[in-house]
Amino acid sequence: MKTCQFPVAASRQSAVNNLFGKPSGALPGRRHAGIMLLECLVYLFVFAILLGGATTAFYFCWDHSRAVIFATDDISSALHAGERWRADVRAATGKITVETSATGEVARIPEGARTVSYRFESGEVRRQLSNSDYSELLLAKVKTSRMAMDARGSVSAWRWEVELLSRRKEANLPLLFMFEAAAPTKP
Repeated sequence: MKTCQFPVAASRQSAVNNLFGKPSGALPGRRHAGIMLLECLVYLFVFAILLGGATTAFYFCWDHSRAVIFATDDISSALHAGERWRADVRAATGKITVETSATGEVARIPEGARTVSYRFESGEVRRQLSNSDYSELLLAKVKTSRMAMDARGSVSAWRWEVELLSRRKEANLPLLFMFEAAAPTKP
């Protein structure tokens, strides 16, 4: 007995085959490669996770490299200020005095006809010559600054301790510096 397939039943079978990945008219043993919508969504999800992780790692490295740049700039400026202070102490021609007040500290170093003043107040260390109205900013963002004399026998040595403010909250090591210089001795 012959069975007759109506075109509607054949089109339904074709739609069912297409739904489950079997193309219509395909041989039963053949398989066609391709991805389904669900696989595509999984690939997009994995890509989004990898992209998010890479972005997080990039900004973590970016932030820490900027912190290293800021720290090296602060260290460099502190070393330059310390060398300037040491040169002024070595060039002193008279007695160096340090005055401490409620607003900060002022160290006066006489050099011939002029006096060099180092002033620490409101988080800044400034250098000013007595014959000038201009004060040069040596260090900004200073937490503490202290200049003191260390008597070492016949030599009068001076010590400057300075601590800079940290630009990052989670900084583990404070930026502490100590500079020493010997004032010239009078014969």
